[in-house]
Amino acid sequence: MNLPIDERVEIGTFSGCFKHTSATYKFYWLLAVLEAVEEGKERIEKRELFARMVANAWYTVQYFHVSFGKADSLEAAIGAIQEVEDIPLDASKAQIVDVLMRSGNRVTRRALKHFDGNVPHKFLSPWLGSGSKSEVYRLSQHGFGFPPYALYDDHLLMQPDWMNYFVRNAAVLKDYCRWNLAVFLQARNPNVPDMLGKLERPERRGSLARQKKDYWDLVIAELGGVKCIYTQRELAKGAYDVEHFIPFQFLAHDQMWNLLPADPRFNGQKGDKLPLLTQHFKPFYATQMQAIRIIRAVKPKSGYLEDFLTVFRTLDISEQEYRNCVEPLLTIAHNNGFQYLRA
Repeated sequence: MNLPIDERVEIGTFSGCFKHTSATYKFYWLLAVLEAVEEGKERIEKRELFARMVANAWYTVQYFHVSFGKADSLEAAIGAIQEVEDIPLDASKAQIVDVLMRSGNRVTRRALKHFDGNVPHKFLSPWLGSGSKSEVYRLSQHGFGFPPYALYDDHLLMQPDWMNYFVRNAAVLKDYCRWNLAVFLQARNPNVPDMLGKLERPERRGSLARQKKDYWDLVIAELGGVKCIYTQRELAKGAYDVEHFIPFQFLAHDQMWNLLPADPRFNGQKGDKLPLLTQHFKPFYATQMQAIRIIRAVKPKSGYLEDFLTVFRTLDISEQEYRNCVEPLLTIAHNNGFQYLRA
């Protein structure tokens, strides 16, 4: 991905920011700086930037359970803050930043302050080298190497030409940063799907209303009802939820091969828990195949049938084929921190 050219700043040096990266902090630091600059801030408090780093990474760690690596200080900070602050799982970035900026909790303040040890000055290594923290601060304040900002004890001051470049190209630079971050995280989570889609909290989760109306309502109307595979309760049209067999938080998609009707009372409790293969797979498979047969008969051109063909060769799916698709995904999800339902 190419960066926008500007004759007033050195793009070649900037493109080296993510070389030799062993942790996520550089990506999230740049995203934080870009967000603050977009708001017109030339003098930016360090604590605000550290809070923005946590807020940008919060959903990826807390909701999608993406691993940053055992030694990553940002993931560790999120874990420490989550234990002491009352921050909802799906809180917006603005809400998280507000809580962290106002917090007087020593654990939170210490977790944010930790980033000051390395993050602000090491990001400037392409411009100022890998000297001591005090040396990098001194050089940045005198403009040596023309870095994007000058560093001070509790804040940084943007260099005007770099600030103009960041403001004009913020959207492209954010995409550049997220793309490099996704590549970095994918290498550490090789079996986790759609890493790029797990970097941001969606402003609004997609509704499953159309899958309900155009697929499962037809199935239930034809059958006169269907049993919830979890509670065995008979589900009638209009009295069920559509749920993800493997949690959305892991797969990050709404493809029909992973959706099925469920008891609304149970669906609210299931959350991001994993189904039990020994207990739930056979009824899940039976429900899916019954639905495929009905939709092929009553609505053979349904686009939802195409969802199955993204992972299976044909719509005549054997039980073993379906299990071979689902089982490794459940194992990987569990290894990434998702918990199974209780038997």
